[in-house]
Amino acid sequence: MPTEMPTGVWAVFPHVNATLNATAFVCIATGLIAIKRGNVARHKRCMLTAAAVSAVFLVCYLVYHYGVRSVPFRGTGAMRAVYLTILTSHTILAVVQVPLIVITIVHGLRGRLDKHKKIAKITAPIWLYVSLTGVVVYVMLYHL
Repeated sequence: MPTEMPTGVWAVFPHVNATLNATAFVCIATGLIAIKRGNVARHKRCMLTAAAVSAVFLVCYLVYHYGVRSVPFRGTGAMRAVYLTILTSHTILAVVQVPLIVITIVHGLRGRLDKHKKIAKITAPIWLYVSLTGVVVYVMLYHL
C-alpha cells in the first residue's frame, strides 16, 4: 500500500472520478424529476447520460487503481470509522448497482415499463447513493 498521494498523470484521476460521480448524481436526480413530471424524453436522455458517465467513471476508476493500487486514509479515530463505514457500503452497493442499472435500462428501452418501474425503484436510490458517496469518499480521502 502506498504511503503517498498519487503524482504525475495519476494525480488527476481522483478529481476526474469525483467529477464523473457528481455528474452522474445530477443526471440521475434530473432524470427522476423529469419522469415525475411526465417528461419521458428528458428522463430517458438523463438516465442514459448518467449510465454513460458512470461507465466512463468505471473505466477511469479501474485504470487508476490498476496504476496506483490504493491510497490510505490518513484520518484516525471516529473519522476513520465513518470513512470505513461509508467506503464499505459504497463499495458493496457499487458492485450491486451495475447489473441493476443494466437490467433497468434494458427494460426501459424495450418498452417493458412495468418491469422497468419496478426495478428502477430499487436501482435509482442505490445509484444515487453510490454516486454521492463516491464524492464523499473522494473528499474524505483527498481533502481532509
